[in-house]
Amino acid sequence: MTDREKRADRARAQLALQTVAYAFGVPAQEIDAPTRGVARAALARHVAIYLTHVAFEMSLSRTASAFGRDRSTAAHACHRIEDRRDDAGFDARLDDLEACLRAAPSPESLVAA
Repeated sequence: MTDREKRADRARAQLALQTVAYAFGVPAQEIDAPTRGVARAALARHVAIYLTHVAFEMSLSRTASAFGRDRSTAAHACHRIEDRRDDAGFDARLDDLEACLRAAPSPESLVAA
């Protein structure tokens, strides 16, 4: 993977992280902290990882790398969020956030402009 691709992946992860921080009312620094932190920050981190993986169609390995985590951590986060999607309200919220992220221009298109 090239440096440019890594930067684009990190930009996507940051977009998801900032979007989730806003939507969940959790400071981005708490979500991006190297430790688990409080439960609401851990949930927000799991959502950001999940949305990066799903909305941007990135592999778990690339998603994990963009967040500075292991692949197993990204897989765990995605499984935790999938399990919570049975809740209709939570599911609708994730659908809205995913649609928002999918509508965002890609980092590559902005660089090429």
